[in-house]
Amino acid sequence: MYRYVIEDTRHVLPFNEPARDLTIGTETLKIHQENLFAEAFKKCDLGGTFRSADQIRKIGSGEAIVYRDNLWFDREFLEYFLRRARATRRACRAAFFADDVAFRTYTLPLTTGFERIKTKEGREVCLADLWYFPDGYSDEIVPVVVPSDADEKDAEKGFYNVPHFMVHDQGDLTHYLPARALLSIESWVHIYYASVIFGVFTRGSRFEKYVKTHNFYAIKLLWRGIIEQKQVLTTSEVVRVGKDTVIDPSAIISGPTTIGDNCFIGPGVVIDNCAIGNDVNISQGCQLMLSTVANNCFLPFRASMFMSAMMENSILAQNTCVQMCVIGRNSFVGAGSTFTDFNLLGELEGYTDTAGNRRDRVVPRPIKAANIRGELESVGQAVLGGAVGHNCRIGAGMIIFPGRMIESDVVLVASPQRRLITRNVTFEESDHHGLDISGAVHRRLYPRHDEVEMEEDTWSAW
Repeated sequence: MYRYVIEDTRHVLPFNEPARDLTIGTETLKIHQENLFAEAFKKCDLGGTFRSADQIRKIGSGEAIVYRDNLWFDREFLEYFLRRARATRRACRAAFFADDVAFRTYTLPLTTGFERIKTKEGREVCLADLWYFPDGYSDEIVPVVVPSDADEKDAEKGFYNVPHFMVHDQGDLTHYLPARALLSIESWVHIYYASVIFGVFTRGSRFEKYVKTHNFYAIKLLWRGIIEQKQVLTTSEVVRVGKDTVIDPSAIISGPTTIGDNCFIGPGVVIDNCAIGNDVNISQGCQLMLSTVANNCFLPFRASMFMSAMMENSILAQNTCVQMCVIGRNSFVGAGSTFTDFNLLGELEGYTDTAGNRRDRVVPRPIKAANIRGELESVGQAVLGGAVGHNCRIGAGMIIFPGRMIESDVVLVASPQRRLITRNVTFEESDHHGLDISGAVHRRLYPRHDEVEMEEDTWSAW
């Protein structure tokens, strides 16, 4: 088996990096893809790299898999596609129905990377840049539709019961958790979806389903709890801890959770269904729920993460609260900063009541985020946080409005003029340009794709 990679060099905002280099969960997308193929095949050598999909005609003879390197898919999606594709003994391309509830809700918004066709019945199908060739290239390519199965019973999971003004009359904030997941990483929102919704949240849902349908495993969990004298979701069967990790006895950790090597979990920490990398320090009183923390991160006391993703080598200072956010690598978020996730003011929507009369009601105002071209689009979510790029320095006490981005290499200094971040912040608007502090330096490490990094980086030069 050979694998061929179509390189996508477009930069994902606000990180100013290609998708393949961005951390999703606790590993980069490139490593995630390579690990999946290593698990799926006994031997899968790199056959070559292409700059566009038009070049896939150049693949040699033999069994081959071709994919674009900004595609994130899980093991279940890949296995389903390969099983169906191999059964046809023909060249195949991965696809999904546009009205599939999980793909419609999370995969299609903010994306440009899916070609669309229609079936004979008129149903719209989206084609992903993932191909299988049994013996070299062929023009006769058959789409293999992969269902998410998120429309099945219990696939829609609630994570908050809230007043009606936040979610119409539904009463619950819910997400569709698929059996198979696929995303084209073109926005920071997709990183949030891949790390959290399709990541740890879906992992927890699949674990619950597995326990319900496998009685012997449920007995094994119960027996483990009896032996360890713990509640079953806190046992070593569902809380996997790496080597040389120190956990204070007063910490409460519920699974399924993974914690890497050489970590420290302090007193009073609460961790629920998270993925934590290596060399992570989580100090006393921190709370992490449905979140991912990559390698070498530091969370001082009482920092909080809810449904958020944090890339490697970053700091989330004390009393900071991030909700449904993505924090880039090598970044610092100052003490007491808050990322809000809900538009306080709604908008009017017309509806017909039970008596047939037309009325108006206030519904949540949609949150918008930037696509890969920098254009704002609705993400279809009632609640959503913001994103911080790489190598950022965010001062203490900042309040960031929903859906806002802070570009890589930005410095925000707390001041009477700079407390509320109500719009996206670009590198040109960084506060370090206007500061005159002798000898102070903040280097630009992540220029935009079409820019050349300036040689002069010192604050005093401005």
